[in-house]
Amino acid sequence: MSLAIPSASSTVRDCVYAVMRDFGADTIFGNPGSTELPMFRDFPADFKYVLGLQEAVCVGMADGYAQANGKVVFVNLHSAAGLGNAMGNIHTAFKNRTPMVIIAGQQTRSILQFDPYLASEQATELPKPYVKWSIEPARAEDVPQAIATACHRALQAPCGPVLVSVPSDDWDRPAKPVLARKVSHRTRPDPAVLAEVTAALARSERPAFVVGAEVDRDGAWNEVVQLAERHSAAVYNAPMSARAGFPEDHRLFTGFLPAVREQIVQKLAGHDFVFVIGAPVFTYHVEGEGPHLPDGVALCQLTEDANGAARSPVGTSVVGSMRLTLRDLLEADAPPKRTPPPARMSAPYAEANGPINVAYLLQTLADLRSPEDVIVEEAPTARVVMHAHLPILRPQTFYTMASGGLGYGMPAAAGVALAQPDRRVIGLIGDGSSMYSIQTLWTAAQLGLNMTFVILNNRRYAALKRFGGVLGFPADAELPGTDLPGLDFVALAQGHGVRAERVQDAAKLRTALEGALESKGPSLVEVLVA
Repeated sequence: MSLAIPSASSTVRDCVYAVMRDFGADTIFGNPGSTELPMFRDFPADFKYVLGLQEAVCVGMADGYAQANGKVVFVNLHSAAGLGNAMGNIHTAFKNRTPMVIIAGQQTRSILQFDPYLASEQATELPKPYVKWSIEPARAEDVPQAIATACHRALQAPCGPVLVSVPSDDWDRPAKPVLARKVSHRTRPDPAVLAEVTAALARSERPAFVVGAEVDRDGAWNEVVQLAERHSAAVYNAPMSARAGFPEDHRLFTGFLPAVREQIVQKLAGHDFVFVIGAPVFTYHVEGEGPHLPDGVALCQLTEDANGAARSPVGTSVVGSMRLTLRDLLEADAPPKRTPPPARMSAPYAEANGPINVAYLLQTLADLRSPEDVIVEEAPTARVVMHAHLPILRPQTFYTMASGGLGYGMPAAAGVALAQPDRRVIGLIGDGSSMYSIQTLWTAAQLGLNMTFVILNNRRYAALKRFGGVLGFPADAELPGTDLPGLDFVALAQGHGVRAERVQDAAKLRTALEGALESKGPSLVEVLVA
């Protein structure tokens, strides 16, 4: 392997790797196919190729990796079929706002007109609408500039995946190096509109903050805490937030808003001003009726997403960087003293009686983990219980899927562990969720990642059974396709090269989790939960 330096005789391949270096990248996630192989001829010694055994796994790992290190990430996918396999996690990366450049293979240019085997027809249309931008350059020599443009577009707020389709015979063609350049991706809002927000905050007597994932993504956790303390504001997590934006043990933390319109209005009653910071207004999961806010309540929204601001049904929206805007708000004069909101009631301590319940499992995990450990969660049934028994206390320590699509959690946890090898990573995954991307175990074993997968095995798609109640199904209704008998996660883990243990006795849970968390390399604990 060699380190290719672009020169007057450079190839497309040389120039593309140089662009990647300019953006601080040295890792490519992929599952190779014949149309991609020319990209990897004389693979550079300063790059790593991370192999996933299915394309969705590759994208999920890249998503976690990019979120954990804050840089643009590169994924290489096979032409039409490989991209299709990955679409579920591409959708999640789009909703997660992950800066990702997908380089997709394509058949050689000279035979594309004949509809050849492995060609991707309308390659740029296939991933839409879940990429911000896609292109198949008109000429081979245009590929390096297209990759550079893709990187900037992926990093523009709101971040997201982009795609460049590259015919396989382009890589060895001559090309000129692309000049490195910097683009500022953070913006400040209109000062006049920001002044309205400042005035509304100052007038408020009972403010509430609704904090979303954009806060953590923009590194504005400390600024939100300072602003909430200055205004004695009650702080809620936004509905279905994919990251935490506020310490859940803070005296001002009030709880989690549900994704139901009527319940949001009920929870926000008693406040006179709502400041939505880094989240939509609001994310709903079921149809609702009536107002979006209690009568007489004013609302302002701060978001990096202009499209999201346009969709907000009420209030004043300000578009800009979380960190820069919050710092501007902190420079305003101190508001009048306010009475702090009532303290949030703590959940009762779960007891280890009989079969293991989810509350006891998560509480035990909370006792054993460090606040700095990273939790990557994809266990929808356990989410509400997690809010009560496994609080998130530090920035950059919680990730989940913003899309609601399964198959993200296991590979994302591996991606986070690869990006941050000095931190302990815990993948908290449901039994149904894990089977969408179980091949992640092999990559974790091959890379020796220091991480623990905790599988909550309730032998069913329990979230669907619970949602059946929301839709009015009788409690004893038989829902086809929701039972998952016979899965053996210990055997699956060992077959992929990962140490594993099954626990079904509450008295043995703590010891099993402790051993897994303290071990080196990947481990898996399958917990049979009631």
